[in-house]
Amino acid sequence: MTAKLTLTLAGALVALAGAAFAQPDHEAGVPLSPAEAAGGWTVETGGHPICMITLTANHGAAPSGTCGDALPAGIAGWQPTAGGMALTDGSGQVLVPFNRWSNSLFVSHRSSGTDVQLMRGPPSGQ
Repeated sequence: MTAKLTLTLAGALVALAGAAFAQPDHEAGVPLSPAEAAGGWTVETGGHPICMITLTANHGAAPSGTCGDALPAGIAGWQPTAGGMALTDGSGQVLVPFNRWSNSLFVSHRSSGTDVQLMRGPPSGQ
């Protein structure tokens, strides 16, 4: 290979690598699909797991145990939203909206100033 071709290829690789690092997470801000929702999710606040919630592909939701002040009572379902998803009551009324941050993390900024996170799977370490 000539020195010029080597430098051109090296420059192209550097440009591609820079573009790859500059790309945002492609899932952030994307509505949750039923297939992605199905399964167990950990509800966390202040860096501590509070409870688990099971979401179903047919838009059902069932908290296991009490979630304290992290989630309101009456959660029965979920629905996709433009930026992620929302937990709803039995009539479909939105109780808690969540913004999607990644494939497995949704965050709700509560009016109390506390963030509630919904993370795919059981709490870390379990």
